[in-house]
Amino acid sequence: MAGIPGDQIGALMHQVVPMVATLGLEYGDITADHAVVVLRDQPGYRNHVGGPHAAAMFAAAESATGAAAIAAFGDMMDRAVLLPVTATMDYLAIARGDITATAHVDGDIAEARRIFDSGSRPEIAIVCEITDSTGATTGRVSTRWTLKALKKDSA
Repeated sequence: MAGIPGDQIGALMHQVVPMVATLGLEYGDITADHAVVVLRDQPGYRNHVGGPHAAAMFAAAESATGAAAIAAFGDMMDRAVLLPVTATMDYLAIARGDITATAHVDGDIAEARRIFDSGSRPEIAIVCEITDSTGATTGRVSTRWTLKALKKDSA
């Protein structure tokens, strides 16, 4: 099984997540186990030292991990909702210019599907590296996402 095709995820995210459109996030290469999101340098999203604000960096990274989750599990959205369970961010350096958040699934997608199909809520790790316009790694985000079963309508 596969999730939603990568070339459809950016448009979907802009439709269903207002913050994505607000920040103008751009979705690049997305496959069944990784996603790339770019946040262009915008003066209104800078911090007191001239780099992108921590919240904007986190939003780009969290959106990249969400896009990777959708790419992996999007075909299950008729019976499940994807939710982040935890997220931590390490700020490694002041970013300059555009930032690129590259997320990859760091867990067994097939096993998560099996756990869900058995009636339990799986959690899957998705990690993200943030680089700036110089190519320097400026942050890392570690997340855990879950698939929560949708409640069935009672007839």
